[in-house]
Amino acid sequence: MSVMTAHASEGREAGSAMIGPGGWIGILGGGQLGRMTALAAARLGLRCHIYTPEAEGPAGQVASRVTVAPYEDLDALARWADSVDVITFEFENVPAASLASLAGRRPLRPGPRALEIAQDRISEKSFFADLGIPTAPWVPVHGADDLRHGLAHLGGPALLKTARLGYDGKGQLRLDPTSDPEDAWRSLGQVPAVLEGLVSFSREVSVIVARGLDGAVACFDPTENVHRNGILHTSTVPAALSEDEAEAACRVAIRAAQALDLVGLLAVEMFLTMDGQIIANEMAPRPHNSGHWTMDACHTDQFEQLVRAVCGLPLGDPGRFRPLRMLNLIGDDVLDWVSHLARPGARLHLYGKHESRPGRKMGHVNFPPTP
Repeated sequence: MSVMTAHASEGREAGSAMIGPGGWIGILGGGQLGRMTALAAARLGLRCHIYTPEAEGPAGQVASRVTVAPYEDLDALARWADSVDVITFEFENVPAASLASLAGRRPLRPGPRALEIAQDRISEKSFFADLGIPTAPWVPVHGADDLRHGLAHLGGPALLKTARLGYDGKGQLRLDPTSDPEDAWRSLGQVPAVLEGLVSFSREVSVIVARGLDGAVACFDPTENVHRNGILHTSTVPAALSEDEAEAACRVAIRAAQALDLVGLLAVEMFLTMDGQIIANEMAPRPHNSGHWTMDACHTDQFEQLVRAVCGLPLGDPGRFRPLRMLNLIGDDVLDWVSHLARPGARLHLYGKHESRPGRKMGHVNFPPTP
């Protein structure tokens, strides 16, 4: 049940000039999300200039230009920003000082507030709470004493997660009321964290919503996700949700995007609890692994939708025209790439990474789900 609405925005960028064919999009980050965004931009006649610390990243293989420099190099950032028309992200954990240095040089989409909140789990969960969006029970942790009190308060198994930089299961510890708070605090690196109570859920879902410069929103169908070892394994549409549950999930994503005054994409990961409640888990203001299915099942995929949004172009139709399952190729899974090419109805997407490692995302394949 894709959703698309359009209305005029009173935001400061409403009415800004569109960036059309021949324009330049600056992308912070050189990974596979930047690669697929650059490919989508090329279809619309737009060019991408990647900024990345990595000399041989996936995005640089397909982009028109690449600047290889640290995120902390403010002079290199300034020169890069001056070469593009708009700046977006495929990796949101850019240092705050670097973001501040870009402010005012070129439009930054999504805006700084979306990035600041998504970079920090404490801010993120506080943001959901302020909107009245339910989450798992949680407490902020700034030391072993906070952790001790949090374990007592939550009263059961819990996940301790670093407030910043954790992803794909990294920066996390599973604890129970008998765990030693001092040991856990040291194991996590003695950095700010959140302690989340575990919730019973029937399935994990995510929703990706686009929001344009004029305030229009376009919501992709909710996706049902399965994780292995903390990393996304499969995403399937349609998700096994009732119509009311699917609408509730879309409302959460749209409400969050509007509250952030976001221009671009917002992915919100959620749980469907055993009693049918949708609760928010995490969000990311960029394309998302759980949206890769859109490349082969939607009239407009998530990467083209991002390009349209940040360039001030009309949002595309997010409607889905067939059911699909996305399978992540992690590590040596990619060695089976030939068999995926031979699979009827499958579409293989490889990221151009030269070395497979355990836990590394090497590509994905989209295919019709079996009954």
